[in-house]
Amino acid sequence: MEYAPIKTLVCVVGPTAIGKTAVGIQLAQHFHTEILSADSRQFYQELNIGTAKPTNEELTAVRHHFIDSHRLTDVYSAGNFERDALQLLEELFAHRDIVLLVGGSGLFVDSVCQGLDDLPQPLPGVRDQLNHVHEQGGVALLQQRLKEVDPVYYGEVDIHNPQRVIRALEVYESTGLPFSHFRRQQRKIRPFQVRKLGLNTDRSSLYQRINERVDAMMDAGLLDEVKSLLPYRNLPPLQTVGYAELFDYLDGKYTLSEAVDRIKQNTRRYAKRQLTWFRKDPQTVWFEPTDLAGMKSYLAEDLNQSTT
Repeated sequence: MEYAPIKTLVCVVGPTAIGKTAVGIQLAQHFHTEILSADSRQFYQELNIGTAKPTNEELTAVRHHFIDSHRLTDVYSAGNFERDALQLLEELFAHRDIVLLVGGSGLFVDSVCQGLDDLPQPLPGVRDQLNHVHEQGGVALLQQRLKEVDPVYYGEVDIHNPQRVIRALEVYESTGLPFSHFRRQQRKIRPFQVRKLGLNTDRSSLYQRINERVDAMMDAGLLDEVKSLLPYRNLPPLQTVGYAELFDYLDGKYTLSEAVDRIKQNTRRYAKRQLTWFRKDPQTVWFEPTDLAGMKSYLAEDLNQSTT
């Protein structure tokens, strides 16, 4: 009797600047498959340099999905991504046994792999109050509040993304329970298996990669990109690392050199939080980003075992 091969979603995760895009492309070429991007800012057509999107050559080498799929003014949540990615995976798995998911946005990766928890409905007016606090005092006050009421989620979330911080506080202020209490109460069953490859290296090398990437972004014209986005600066995707600091420079809060240093510092902090998020999953198998042979060997052995 012949058995149908088990469909497998191979996730390539890890901190920013570690080299996920390059690894994902090489694995996709090896397995003759396609890539779903799980980077929450690469969805947007208007954000290019600051999001380190794959180059035109990389996009030509392997078909990518969820790159430039939305406009900056669209509201696109992890829940939306879960719905759309699952629908696309059903289509891709109809004629492929392996598909790749590549990205560092942990919430978006989790939404596809195990689903999002059903969060309680917020009380009326809570979000408006939190938005008012943000408008009056910036994200720092919200960050401090989240640290007090939910230190677990504070240690994992991108605290420079006010949308994520506000959502967590909205849950707490409505229920009296921390956002982390509601996360992953029950994993959803998927019609495919998941294998996670985590990319990481020693801290000094990672930080060097980050610093070099920020310098390369500036050389590529990140400041001009930020200037072109001034009319949209209050939208959530632009209140994030790489954009927020340069808006502050344009407001006269910092010199350009100081703003670039802050981008590097905040990116390093973001990378640390990404690692905290992905290390929570004991099923993630970790590799140096240069160990492509090791990743291929692991997947070949694992997938052989899972189909026999």
